[in-house]
Amino acid sequence: MTVYGIDYLAVLAAAVAAWLVGAAWYMALGKPWMAALGKTREELAGPTGKPSAGPFIVSFVAELAMAFVLAFFVVRLGPATLGSGITAGFLAWLGFVATSMVVNHSFSGARPMLTVIDGGHWLAVLLVEGIVIGAFGA
Repeated sequence: MTVYGIDYLAVLAAAVAAWLVGAAWYMALGKPWMAALGKTREELAGPTGKPSAGPFIVSFVAELAMAFVLAFFVVRLGPATLGSGITAGFLAWLGFVATSMVVNHSFSGARPMLTVIDGGHWLAVLLVEGIVIGAFGA
């Protein structure tokens, strides 16, 4: 199903793929990420001792919104191809995500490694979303 040239199945598939990339990213980099964050597993788990489902749900909803907006950009800027999806994903990351993270992390005094790990995650997310959206053609 498409609306305004955006294939909603492509958007959903891109969000799912992005969420899985994020899961793999932080499973692989969990310890360095926690060290950069300055938190322990226990502090992040909270009083129950288990991670809350909330951040995982928020992450998926955010990635769904990102995929929709990225698809909108890809469709509006020209033919939706693998190359245009990757390019749009990279430029969205560079122009909006990386710049915002660097500013926020600078003012909050976050360790540079936190910016590298989180920034790399969002780059991977937007590239994967761009690949999926471009592969679907919208």
